[in-house]
Amino acid sequence: MTRPEHPEPGRPRGRVYRAPMTDAAPKTTSTSASATASGPADASAAAKASAAAKASASATDPVPVTVIPANQAPWDDLRTVFGDRGTPHDCQCQWFKLLAKEWRATPRRDREALFRSQTHCGDPDADTTGLVAYLGEEPVGWCAVEPRPEYPRLPKLRIPWTGRDEDPDDPAVWAVTCFVVRTGFRRRGVSRALTAAAVDYAREHGARAVEGYALVTVPGKEIVWGELFVGAQSVYEDCGFTEVSAPTPRRRVMRIDFTG
Repeated sequence: MTRPEHPEPGRPRGRVYRAPMTDAAPKTTSTSASATASGPADASAAAKASAAAKASASATDPVPVTVIPANQAPWDDLRTVFGDRGTPHDCQCQWFKLLAKEWRATPRRDREALFRSQTHCGDPDADTTGLVAYLGEEPVGWCAVEPRPEYPRLPKLRIPWTGRDEDPDDPAVWAVTCFVVRTGFRRRGVSRALTAAAVDYAREHGARAVEGYALVTVPGKEIVWGELFVGAQSVYEDCGFTEVSAPTPRRRVMRIDFTG
């Protein structure tokens, strides 16, 4: 990402990530309009992340993507990103935060209350659970990023651990678990900006590594936007992540290990 800058008037002041870039058009066909969730990285991976963050905006969409920690954003901005219907609205980014039994027993309204308490929107001195993306002043995206142990469901899943010898309770390894991009703002660099910012954010908060559990997108194969809530493999690659395991034909564990 570029160096921190103070936000525009009206935007909360604090750590701001700017990433003027655009997403390449996916090589897949979307069938839904619903909103969307080997080895240490070396200098080459860091260079990839830097290059992704500095890529120029297209001539047709020069507005840069700005990313801030959610505790610097107003709660109403996150409500705008998550909308009033669809999977993100129903989930409220609680699928990884609740065990299966708790998930089924928790109504949507209670999930929203949990989400609000976790993000600490409007309280920049508090901890938070993710990042909010803006195009200009418009809130357009969300990314969840925290230490792995903060996701109680994660150790119960097969994808993160298949073929790897990992300690699920290691707080120095962070995980990017969920993306939401508003309908009408996709293919405009939001997911890449969020991913690149998540790398910086995790590193600045003491992470030894950060990883994601990406979806493989195949040219000509249909996907629905809801499947991409975990992020696309190509976006992780563009931001310097390296594949460390392939637990299923359609899923990849992508990771950056910080050195020095």
